[in-house]
Amino acid sequence: MSEQKDLEYAVLGGGCFWCVEAIYQLVDGVESIVSGYAGGHDPAPNYKSICTGLTGHAEVIRVGFDPSKISYKNILEIFWEAHDPTTRNRQGNDEGPQYRSIILYENQTQKEIAEASRTEAGPKFASPIVTEIVALEKFFPAENYHQNYFRLNPGQPYCHYVIRPKIEKFLKKKTY
Repeated sequence: MSEQKDLEYAVLGGGCFWCVEAIYQLVDGVESIVSGYAGGHDPAPNYKSICTGLTGHAEVIRVGFDPSKISYKNILEIFWEAHDPTTRNRQGNDEGPQYRSIILYENQTQKEIAEASRTEAGPKFASPIVTEIVALEKFFPAENYHQNYFRLNPGQPYCHYVIRPKIEKFLKKKTY
């Protein structure tokens, strides 16, 4: 029988959840990733409603990680590398509030680490960071076909032209 690990969780939005999910799947110590929605007011979001930009929710991932292998601070360092935190409501051609840069913290410690991480990351960018840091009220898992999307659909044009270059860039810098 395998040993049950005590995981911690980070909820992050950095544009399309397929892109961010694909990056974190490469990180040692990440044990689970669920794509979903959070940060809005709609009590029952789904992909169709999220795409309107009217739900208040962002596309996010919930990363389950083993804190004995990787820290929350390291998870956030990867977050800053995985997307452009200086563009409001946009990542590349993906535009709208559902694609905003956001960290949703689960407790005061995560809030403090996230704020310090944002301050530390700031000088690495030519423009100011616009990433929101807000309390996680509720995480809504996305539909099943959004889970593990890049690995299951590597030939899909969005995966080939948008996600693959992000992964290649990340792998060149990977220190985790």
